[in-house]
Amino acid sequence: MPGTPGRGLYLGLISGTSADGIDVALVSFDVPDAPCVVHARTYPWDARLRARLVELGQGGDLKSLDEYGTLDVCVADAFADAALQLLDEAQVPTTDVEALGSHGQTVRHRPRGAAGDGRHPFTLQLGDGHRIAERTGIATVAEFRRRDVAAGGQGAPLLPGLHAALLHDPREDRAVLNLGGIANLTLLPARGDARGFDTGPANALLDAWAERHVGAPYDAGGAFAASGRVDQALLARLQDDPWLPMPPPKSSGREHFHLAWLDARLQGTESPADVQATLLAFTAATVADALLRTQPATRRVLACGGGVHNPRLMDALAARLPGVVVESTAGHGLDPDFVEAIGFAWLARQTIMQQPGNLPAVTGARGPRVLGCVHPA
Repeated sequence: MPGTPGRGLYLGLISGTSADGIDVALVSFDVPDAPCVVHARTYPWDARLRARLVELGQGGDLKSLDEYGTLDVCVADAFADAALQLLDEAQVPTTDVEALGSHGQTVRHRPRGAAGDGRHPFTLQLGDGHRIAERTGIATVAEFRRRDVAAGGQGAPLLPGLHAALLHDPREDRAVLNLGGIANLTLLPARGDARGFDTGPANALLDAWAERHVGAPYDAGGAFAASGRVDQALLARLQDDPWLPMPPPKSSGREHFHLAWLDARLQGTESPADVQATLLAFTAATVADALLRTQPATRRVLACGGGVHNPRLMDALAARLPGVVVESTAGHGLDPDFVEAIGFAWLARQTIMQQPGNLPAVTGARGPRVLGCVHPA
């Protein structure tokens, strides 16, 4: 075990369901209830590796066990390189870092099993923690989601505990909204326990459709969506998915909401811009519907993740939530691009301290669990 548990510097690394980059945050927990970001950056994936990871995340099959092993090492190397580059930029030696929390790259998330019957639940993230520890010389905590799934939980979302510690306000009901590839909500009532769950796609479908039709990895500023009109019939077909009205605990991923899922709901006559506009409306509708169904007295939504930078999406959310302030976490001291990376630094610290990282009320696990496997430096 490194250093003095619970104090000092921790690294958090994550590449979300969109696989649009590796987010790295160096976080100080010298004041435990007020983590301070020392340095944070996003590093790009190798284009060919990213393309393969996105393909797998959208339901593609591995070619062989050899490919699995190779990808596991390649992802670990990419994470290790990102961690070392950030520390070099921050001029912080590796020996000053207590531990590193690596989310890895999710390529399949089946908390109810591949057959959907709950018999063989699993979640799979690539990025060998042994390799990261060996490359960086930093104790590495990885495989956070698997213990929660083994305990009967969804394995996601894992950050409501951090959201509650940093963003709860006893004067109003709040929600934290992560607009990554998949959208998830943390409900923070003024009085009562935090809850959380996935609501459906955020950027996953928007990014994939933009990449297919305009050759860009995402719809910058929502311009592509703004050039089209919402197709109400298509929106109704998208909203008819049986996963959406399921009660929490629940989580999902790109293996469910991917381009093949979308293609099956198209009639073939829609314009690409209209589909993009409809996907944006779909994200806003599923988030708003879930929030109003589960915490109707919400007065403030604090948004983070890449979707914060899409003003069309933020406006659409605000329009569907009259009387609710929809704003970035930036106004509350948390950079919206690095909330999840901060979260995995926090989760690594929880593990090193032998403290639970999950909230059973959120994930549905049988109880609090210390998450992840520690790979010593």
